[in-house]
Amino acid sequence: MITPKTIDAVQEMLADQGYVCDRALGTVVFLALQLGRPLFLEGEAGVGKTEIAKALAAGLNRRLIRLQCYEGLDASSAVYEWNFPAQMVAIRTAEATGAASRGALQSELFSDDYLIERPLLQAMRPDENGAPVLLIDELDRTDEPFEAFLLEALSDFQVTIPELGTIKAPEPPIVILTSNRTREVHDALKRRCLYHWVDYPDFEREMDILTARAPDAAAALSREVVAFVQALRTEDLFKKPGVAETIDWAKCLLALDVINLSPDVIADTLGAILKYQDDIQKLHGSEAKRILDEVKATLEPV
Repeated sequence: MITPKTIDAVQEMLADQGYVCDRALGTVVFLALQLGRPLFLEGEAGVGKTEIAKALAAGLNRRLIRLQCYEGLDASSAVYEWNFPAQMVAIRTAEATGAASRGALQSELFSDDYLIERPLLQAMRPDENGAPVLLIDELDRTDEPFEAFLLEALSDFQVTIPELGTIKAPEPPIVILTSNRTREVHDALKRRCLYHWVDYPDFEREMDILTARAPDAAAALSREVVAFVQALRTEDLFKKPGVAETIDWAKCLLALDVINLSPDVIADTLGAILKYQDDIQKLHGSEAKRILDEVKATLEPV
């Protein structure tokens, strides 16, 4: 697909993939595509940061390459590894048959045939559908040395493999970085990117999202679900439910053939929206009923 030429076209493309975004997010995605700049998305877990990369890749018909970050991730794990077991087999075979000289064997062992490409190297490779979408997910889980390496890689869109040389992307990938802000990411990396804070949606937009992702849910139930989840976000919880939990909960209620929320239904399905026992404990008993009563009092009849 041709890159959208307007902000409205970006929003429409994402909506076609079931991702409902507001004007501000649509604008920064449009600018990232037009300027070829990485897009850095911060926000609470479950607000749709990862999903936007998936929707963008699907909408543009580009390959999605995901680098899931974790503590201890280093450059070699993110770029490439050598297939050590296959290299050992090749060495033993050569020793047994005397088929290759030492120099020829070394050249063969450190060739593309024994190279295991990791996400960053994959993103530098040409693709017939155009530059891939590179998702660097939950960057805040890594440490500063990896950030420094990433800063260099995203500046020139190239990586160096000592045995093979420098590999440069013929066309820079579309880069989306996400962070749950469990720690601050260094300013130097942020300056290389366009930045956007992905917040919890308001009631109407969360309704639009739920309609797109759980279309079988009745309007009345969807309104109660969204209103209840939004009310929960105002409570003193260890982990507030995100949009992903709203969608999961609605699908659970559909599977149970629930038509309307009740305290008993909420008690039975809290595990779909709250992931910590302390939070679940707070909603047991009369507390869930109190919130539900307040929610129903504010909702207008459909």
